[in-house]
Amino acid sequence: MNASEVRKIAKTGKAGKHSAGDNLYLRISDEGTAFWVFRYVIYGKRRQLTLGRYGELHGQLSLADARILGAKTKALVKQGIDPIAEKKRPGQIEFRTVSDLAAEWLKEKARSVKHPQIPERIYRKEIAPHIGEMALDRVKPMDIRHLCLKVTDSGRPAVANDTLRACKQLFRFGLRLGLIEYSPAESLKVHDAGGVEKSRKRALTLDELEVVFRVFREHSAAFTRENYLAVALLICLGVRKTELTAAPWSEFDLEKCVWHLPAERAKTGVAISIPLAPPVMEWLNELRIRAGRSEYVFPARRASKRRGYISDDTINHALAKLFGEKVDGKKRPCPNVLGKAGIEYFTIHDLRRTCRTLLSSISSPHVAERCVNHKLKGVAAIYDCHDYFDERKAALTTLAVAAEGIVKK
Repeated sequence: MNASEVRKIAKTGKAGKHSAGDNLYLRISDEGTAFWVFRYVIYGKRRQLTLGRYGELHGQLSLADARILGAKTKALVKQGIDPIAEKKRPGQIEFRTVSDLAAEWLKEKARSVKHPQIPERIYRKEIAPHIGEMALDRVKPMDIRHLCLKVTDSGRPAVANDTLRACKQLFRFGLRLGLIEYSPAESLKVHDAGGVEKSRKRALTLDELEVVFRVFREHSAAFTRENYLAVALLICLGVRKTELTAAPWSEFDLEKCVWHLPAERAKTGVAISIPLAPPVMEWLNELRIRAGRSEYVFPARRASKRRGYISDDTINHALAKLFGEKVDGKKRPCPNVLGKAGIEYFTIHDLRRTCRTLLSSISSPHVAERCVNHKLKGVAAIYDCHDYFDERKAALTTLAVAAEGIVKK
């Protein structure tokens, strides 16, 4: 049978099955639709596989196309593989690109890690723009190294290392599923990304904080009042940034002046009740008014389907701008006003270390550690179950009163 004969048979629309040779058949249904089928025998059973609809249009199969598919099917059968059984195998998701693999990997992360938004953000912002649309088997170590170095060149070496770790986990997942034969990220080291990370030791003194808050007030258009109060709270409470910025009002007992941070939101997985000093209560009451009807202390500043509170980067970017860093690719960097005021570079996370350092001169080490919700180490972790609430209240109140004069100026 040739292509001309196939066209004539299909045009008649008469139901029947017509051999095209080598177990390939053109079958016309009772409705007049023509499609290709391939017949084969495997493990003593006769089987019939539908290859697709006959035609010359996109998505349809010509005689030549059908013969190619028939030959491929015949080759599978010779290997003992039943094409029909293969189609029915569970979990047959088609993985072609890195983003196809990432979608399944992130689903697993959502089930297995405490903060799945972290790998999701790293993939979306740092990995997907560079290799997301590449075929899985086309990604090379140089591609991974290039995207990691781009993050490093943007002044974020720690994020570059996180990006490399995410790439390794992603491609190991592909190996585990048998989708790739080797991981293009496995041979790379931290030197191919952000380098060996050094623990930061930056902590601000009260004198520095006085200058910092003055600069914030002088540049209120760039550093909003909500950001201003967030920094004050981070210094006086010692919590992690996301623990504060994602906090709902339902966690706060404003009558008893206590914030009940639940275990599922605390990074350590340990719940803690945080006493709120009078200055802190004053700032929270202002934020309550500014939040309007939002259920969050720091509501999202633009419409978002992902979350009702501000982005993880909002306060970071606001601070970075005052240090003259470029955080928006479409805009020029602002002047380094904090640097000109004599302030050495610091990050939002350094405020937590600042709180802990200031507490050292106010309270005992074990109380200061509990104030920042650190897990006790060694034997103390087993036998010391005391919460030190009253002691923490006294220490945090002393710190808040000392900071109040700086914040209110």
